[in-house]
Amino acid sequence: MPKASEVKKGTAIEFNGRVLVVKDITRSVPQGRAGGSLYRMRLYDVVTGAKVDETFKDSDMLTLADLIRREAMLSYVDGDEYVFMDNEDYTPYNLNKDAISEEMQFVNEETPGVHVIVIDGAPVGLDLPSSVELVVEETDPSIKGASASARSKPARLSTGLTISVPEHISTGDRIRINTLEHKFMGRAEK
Repeated sequence: MPKASEVKKGTAIEFNGRVLVVKDITRSVPQGRAGGSLYRMRLYDVVTGAKVDETFKDSDMLTLADLIRREAMLSYVDGDEYVFMDNEDYTPYNLNKDAISEEMQFVNEETPGVHVIVIDGAPVGLDLPSSVELVVEETDPSIKGASASARSKPARLSTGLTISVPEHISTGDRIRINTLEHKFMGRAEK
């Protein structure tokens, strides 16, 4: 059982009889209070998809949920669900668009390293690799010799995500993006 201070984003915990996946963590240190930090967590119920906000003391012990991560690829869209296909046994996993909208900014049919989180046989979310490669769909024209400048410009990627890129990047370039920080990491290897 980890302490609240040891829990990371994407971790599944059991709390109040429900299985919840941690989507975001904010740490705060209250002034004039003896004791440690507080961890405000935005959680999602894996069964209903409902948002839950909870605050834990750093010493609170949390129970990890029993979950399986299966490597899968995006297969197709079916109404308001994305269907992922297991890379080993071709099991289809249907995930609600709203539940994984943030993760889908980084995923297309070619994205490797994506894992579907399965709890009690039901797919409940996605676990992304630390970086992905996507193609720049639209950005201002590149400026020759701008690679030395630190200026950036917005670029819209093939998934619809917009991030800042250096001025030397142009439309059609394949780039690497950090999925945690939503940041440009460099051109992708050809």
